[in-house]
Amino acid sequence: MRKFNQLVQNEWLKIAKKRSFIVPYVLLALLVLVITYIADTLESVTYTSAAEYTADMLQSTGIGQILAILVIVMTAGIVSREYSQGTIKFLLIRARSRTAILASKYVTVLLYMLSMILTSAVALFVFGIIFFGVSGGDTGISDILISLVYGTVYCTVYATIGFMLGILTKSTGVSIGAAIFLTTIDKMMISREFFKYFLFPNLNLAAYKDGGAPMPGMTLGFSIVVLGIYMLLFLISGFTVFRRRDVA
Repeated sequence: MRKFNQLVQNEWLKIAKKRSFIVPYVLLALLVLVITYIADTLESVTYTSAAEYTADMLQSTGIGQILAILVIVMTAGIVSREYSQGTIKFLLIRARSRTAILASKYVTVLLYMLSMILTSAVALFVFGIIFFGVSGGDTGISDILISLVYGTVYCTVYATIGFMLGILTKSTGVSIGAAIFLTTIDKMMISREFFKYFLFPNLNLAAYKDGGAPMPGMTLGFSIVVLGIYMLLFLISGFTVFRRRDVA
């Protein structure tokens, strides 16, 4: 386990040493400030507290889509850049299995995603306090945590899609472009029974709040199972191709 942690630390250092590393965090904080200002001054919906605002905005219908795009841009090339820069051979000559090397990259992607989500949650709450105050409404810390879980699931799916596409295509541009395109169409709904088995209608788990459902016949458990199957297929595809690909 210690050796695997070293691999993760090494991958994290590769990301952290980039000059652009801090840019997404700063951009995210500025975006939250602008969105909060607009929500306070222009939107017809008024939030009663920072907790209500944070819980609402953390969902995929709030800032979740922007979060997913920032994570995709930063991490989609974590594998494909190794090919384009010619460093993949040096990476694979280490006394570690390809599975362990790729798993360390995936864990790094998830850690980076979590750091972005926590940054957005803190920024939303701080600016929410400034614009909407602390007290008021019935929304509590548990509602924020539930929205954090829903937002994390949404971003994890897209981080995994970008990660898989980076392995399959070996192209950072294609991976980013394709994954971002999916985030722009994932709100599309087709009123047919078979569509509930697709990925998109199951992404927004917040739709089940207050007894709702994205489509008739869908439940929270159903969506969790469907998302789990898709995630498993994405990871199996990526790991299988990475392990069998010839890099000589």
